[in-house]
Order: sequence, then C-alpha cells, then structure tokens
Amino acid sequence: MKTASRLLGLVVLSVFCATMNTNAEDKKEVKKLRHFVCFKYKSDVSKEKIFEVEAAFVKLEKKIKDIKGFEKGQNNSPEGLNKGFKHCYLITFDSEKGRDNYLVHPEHKKFVELVGPVLEDVFVVDYWAIK
Repeated sequence: MKTASRLLGLVVLSVFCATMNTNAEDKKEVKKLRHFVCFKYKSDVSKEKIFEVEAAFVKLEKKIKDIKGFEKGQNNSPEGLNKGFKHCYLITFDSEKGRDNYLVHPEHKKFVELVGPVLEDVFVVDYWAIK
C-alpha cells in the first residue's frame, strides 16, 4: 500500500512538474509595441471621406513591412468618456525601430497629408503590450 501511495505521489508530482514547465513556456514574454491612435473627425466631414481615410490607413499594413498587425474600430463605450474620439486604430510593431521607421515612411507621410485636413484632433499612445 505504501509503495502504491509513493507511486501515485510520484505520478502526481511528475504531472505537476510537466504542467509547470508547459506554463513557464507559455508565459515566455512576447513583447509587442502597440501604437494606439484615436481620431476625432471634424463635424462636417462626410462618412464617405472617413471611409476613404480608413481605407488608406488599412492599406498601410501591406505597404510598410514593419507593421505586424492592424486593427480598427469605432468607440461603443456606454461610459461617455471618449471626449469625441470615435475612430480607433491599433498598429502593432515588433520594435521601437519598426515603429520609428513607420513614422517617417513615405507612405505614412502621404497618409498624414490625407487625414490631417479632416481631423479636429488626434490622440496617440504607444506602449509595450505585456501578457
């Protein structure tokens, strides 16, 4: 009986250790630099123009190799704390160098020229995403 208990204890310990190793591997830090942008369009800007701007923004992912991910959406928070910023964009980079390359890239500069005249305000935050 004592041997069976020891054996069961060893099996449980082995499973626990294997789980701990798997969890440690899963928790390897994969850092991603997030470039979070919110636009507040001028009140007289048409939906068609906003669509044109967003389409151009989306296309940057294929034009600038340093962009590793792109998401967009509109605010739908019921809290009313968005201060008029309704259109949100999340661009992902592997490094600060990639983000810096994006900021000076000719395609990004061309996009800034397109969007600048229709914006009332813009809000940008960059951060390292840590899981």
